[in-house]
Amino acid sequence: QVQLVESGGGLVQAGGSLRLSCAASGRAFSSYAMGWFRQAPGKEREFVAAVGWRRTNTHYTNSVKGRFTISRDNAKNSLFLQMNSLKPEDTAVYYCAAGRDTGSGYSADGRYDYWGQGTQVTVSS
Repeated sequence: QVQLVESGGGLVQAGGSLRLSCAASGRAFSSYAMGWFRQAPGKEREFVAAVGWRRTNTHYTNSVKGRFTISRDNAKNSLFLQMNSLKPEDTAVYYCAAGRDTGSGYSADGRYDYWGQGTQVTVSS
C-alpha cells in the first residue's frame, strides 16, 4: 500500500512558477513509476508528466514540454513537479500517482494504482 500526499499548489500569475511536491509513504517507492495528472473544471483528467524508477526516464505531455520538470528523490520518498512559465490553461487540480514500472504506458492513468487527493493550481491572466 502506498499513500500519496500532494502539496505546493496555489495562486500564481501567468508567467510565474510553482513547485509541487508529493510525499509517499510505504515501501518500494523507488521501484514505482510516478506520474502527475491534472483535471480542470468540466474536463477529463489528463496526463502531465511521469518518471520511471530510473530517474532519467521522464515523459511529458506536449503542452508542458520545456516548461515543466518532473523529478524524484527516492531517498526521501518524494516526487516533484517544477512548473515554470505558467499559463492560465494550466489551471487545474494536480494529482500525484504511483504504479508498478513496466517500462511503458506512462501516460495512461489506468496503469497507476495509487493516487493522492490533489492540490489546486490556479494561474491568473
